[in-house]
Amino acid sequence: MLPGEMMATEDEMTIDEVYKYLRKMRSRYEKANRAEKGELLSEMGVVTGRHRKSLIRLLAGSLERCPRQKQRTRTYRADFDRALDVIYKSYGRICAERLHPNLVALAEQLATHGEIKLAEKLKGQLTSVSLTTVANRLRRLRQDEPQKPRRAPRSPNPFLQDIPMCRLPWDIAEPGYFEVDLVHHCGASTHGEYVHTLQMIDVFSGWSERVALLGRSYRVMEDGFRRILARVPFPIRGLHPDNGSEFFNSHMERFWKPYRHIKFSRSRPYHKNDNRFVEQKNSSLVRAYVGDIRLDTVTQTQALERIYQRLWLFNNCFQPALRLSSKQTLPANDDHPARIRRHYTAHTPWRRLCEAKALSPMQEDLLQLRIDTTNPRVLHDQINALLSALFRLPGKNSEEPENVFDTLSES
Repeated sequence: MLPGEMMATEDEMTIDEVYKYLRKMRSRYEKANRAEKGELLSEMGVVTGRHRKSLIRLLAGSLERCPRQKQRTRTYRADFDRALDVIYKSYGRICAERLHPNLVALAEQLATHGEIKLAEKLKGQLTSVSLTTVANRLRRLRQDEPQKPRRAPRSPNPFLQDIPMCRLPWDIAEPGYFEVDLVHHCGASTHGEYVHTLQMIDVFSGWSERVALLGRSYRVMEDGFRRILARVPFPIRGLHPDNGSEFFNSHMERFWKPYRHIKFSRSRPYHKNDNRFVEQKNSSLVRAYVGDIRLDTVTQTQALERIYQRLWLFNNCFQPALRLSSKQTLPANDDHPARIRRHYTAHTPWRRLCEAKALSPMQEDLLQLRIDTTNPRVLHDQINALLSALFRLPGKNSEEPENVFDTLSES
């Protein structure tokens, strides 16, 4: 293999690099005999990519670049830039890749309405201009446009500073650590005030709590958490919401101050999977029933809360939920790469709490009595009937605000 064969596969040499290389090789070429000169020409041809006759002519010359005798003039002048600017702005500032193939057609359309003067020279330039030139000219035109004032950065929420960011582990060994989220029932528009679902999921057992809220003011958020605290049959040890201001503000700090035994953590910004358990239940326990319709009245809020009261018993005591119980790392072999095998168990959250001895005897007896006296098929039919009634309720048809206090438990 000749020494230059490896270099021939790289990028093509510039003219300055060719001259520099040939200046170094000329002394060897001049001292060589006829056979050696042939080998050197072959080597230089591989390195530079040039023909042997071209190399002979270059080696016989000065190997210095001649200065340009006449400077090149601009091909596309101010009239071309003005026409391109009009075309660019008239068609919504589309990109060069969409503009370039249609320049002549767009220019003729604008010329018929007197927006530009399409002379033959300009039409020829629009026909022959390259995509790279159009992209470069558009880049300059965009630089000359007045820039929109940048919005001042939003000040950080001071109530987040002392809350640690983490991801709750899947193998928590005791109940009471809840992921928290707020589901929006706004439909296609977030305009105005609408219904939210405050949902909490216990990582250990899968126990779920939901309340319907009209808006997300501190009054309704406090009322929703107060209802959940009164209903959860086992102690809450930790809460893990996202970074929303509805969870971290001065009012909620005052509300949670007496509950010093509850540890707060939060997910990392833009890491939605840090709240993976509650995000999954948002789909299976909220959207699967209510869908994506807009709910924005007091009547709809109260109807949704009646559904959630029955779903509380149905989902927690009658619906088995899959939970990851173990992970096994399998090494790589001839048939499969290294992988993780996951094992799941399907039990109701109620059963997991009983097995963990997380309930007091009185709470366990009361819930067991309620389970024994409930027909799950009748309960499921009641939930479907309440859902049908909810979907028949009319939405808000005026700009007058709804009375949020009618939805509070303390009203």
